[in-house]
Amino acid sequence: MTDGATPGGRLAAVTDSLFVYGTLQFGPVLDELLGRVPDFEVAVARDWRVAVLPRRLYPGLVPQPGRLAGGLVLGGLTAAEWDVIDAFEDDEYELHPIRLIGRDDPVPAYVWTAEVTRNDWIAETFATDHLERYVARCARWRRGEGEPV
Repeated sequence: MTDGATPGGRLAAVTDSLFVYGTLQFGPVLDELLGRVPDFEVAVARDWRVAVLPRRLYPGLVPQPGRLAGGLVLGGLTAAEWDVIDAFEDDEYELHPIRLIGRDDPVPAYVWTAEVTRNDWIAETFATDHLERYVARCARWRRGEGEPV
């Protein structure tokens, strides 16, 4: 777990916005973790791919020239919400500003730094096959009864 108040920590230079492309695109997940669904806008990152990760339900954002990664920009995030999100995110993510199509300023995103598969993560498949159980796992994590999901 990263302490957002620590100088030089993962959250040292965040704004109130975050580009999300995986499980954090889903209202039930956000509501379970944050107690609300923040305002959001649809967004696309050029030259990035949303990849399936080995042995995980959630994806990773990795650079890949010529590809597009769809997601949302969550807005109005508070420092407390950033702390929750950052604790929730795997240690294999690094927070980096990335450029999004149609936006002047880069937006922070959790970029995956470890092994990925060749397959793309499909949000619709996750929603159909895993979302309900994943939200229940998020609830257990928030109650302190389990590891980050």
